[in-house]
Amino acid sequence: MKLQTIYDYLNELSPFELQESWDNSGLIVGHPEREVEKIVVSLDLDESMIEEAEEGVLFVVHHPLIFGKLTELDFRRYPANLIERLIRKRQSLIAMHTNFDRTHLNRYVFSHVLGLEPEREEPFLCEASVDWSLEELQARVKEAFGLERLRVVAPRERIGSVALCTGAGASMMDRVEAECFLTGDIKYHDAMKAMSQGLMMVDIGHFESERFFPEALMPQLKNLPISAIIAPSKNPFTSL
Repeated sequence: MKLQTIYDYLNELSPFELQESWDNSGLIVGHPEREVEKIVVSLDLDESMIEEAEEGVLFVVHHPLIFGKLTELDFRRYPANLIERLIRKRQSLIAMHTNFDRTHLNRYVFSHVLGLEPEREEPFLCEASVDWSLEELQARVKEAFGLERLRVVAPRERIGSVALCTGAGASMMDRVEAECFLTGDIKYHDAMKAMSQGLMMVDIGHFESERFFPEALMPQLKNLPISAIIAPSKNPFTSL
């Protein structure tokens, strides 16, 4: 199957034009006329995935390998070191980032992982009413995202509504109408702002909240007459 055919299918599934202006979703490495016999789906791309995959595979990942302005290809450094390996093995790379957040991932995590049906939904944000104690929220979130501990801002003893933005969504807090906002990468000044506004925030981790990308995408790839597998991503952080 030609890479262009796969790209067109993914673009119809989750249009790349929906990505944020700062994003770099779409074809990162490859040629539209190249023949592809296998797709590997993952949250991120790393050196071991490239080395273990066959020649000519297409990687479909969530996070773009190239972000911002690329001014040099120093093959000793990231991301050029991975780009060189991709080219040598004639492997291709497509990223589905904020476009897929917008059309699929956030809702998938909210409904399939947290088990909530969105009552209010807008790009990158799902909200629903709940009736949870603080202990119930802790237990549900820890189990859903595989967390041992939670970083919480302005905790409430009872939670009547919950919002979710996967990835780093603290900039969305002014759009949140719920009492509790779940997202990742909450910075100190975000926490101070939330506390002053009485908004409970729970840091669920960037990796932890987006690691469900492969399982959200894989059912959609069954419509393509091509083999597709998941390659597990590694969290770059280690707890000591």
